[in-house]
Amino acid sequence: MNISIRPEQPADIDEIYELNTLVFEQENEARLVDQVRQGSHFIPELSLVAYSDDKLIGYILFSEITITNGDYHYQSLGLISMVVHPGYQKQGIGAKLITTGLQKAADLGYTAVFVFGHEFYFPKFGFLPAARWNIRPPFEVPTEVFMALELFPNALTNVSGIVEFPIEFSVM
Repeated sequence: MNISIRPEQPADIDEIYELNTLVFEQENEARLVDQVRQGSHFIPELSLVAYSDDKLIGYILFSEITITNGDYHYQSLGLISMVVHPGYQKQGIGAKLITTGLQKAADLGYTAVFVFGHEFYFPKFGFLPAARWNIRPPFEVPTEVFMALELFPNALTNVSGIVEFPIEFSVM
């Protein structure tokens, strides 16, 4: 299977919405992606689609987030959405989206990425519980599902606090 990954284009937006709705079996994530796309924390280079034979089969979105500790603010990235069409899952497409996205994030100068995700999937890419750095989400979740990845060695060494998500996340 020939898979190409590229930044989303305006013509992809409806298909991205449909793919998110199909995979999550409701529209919350699709609406979140649309809200992030319209917000000031959207990074067009980090909204990526995977295509095979002219069919959109996967999508990943990273967005800026902030870690706050008192007056200290650290800009970082959150992996906001990642979906693969059910007919194409377990074929390495998600892994290709993640590795491509992480490389693009590093190339853009971002130093770390945070994700709410499956405790056995994301560690394959180097993600570790964010609690390791004393970084917490703004609400209660199991420690093992809120993870971080340093894109550069020791990027989070002097960072701690609570993640603040942009207002666009209020649709969830």
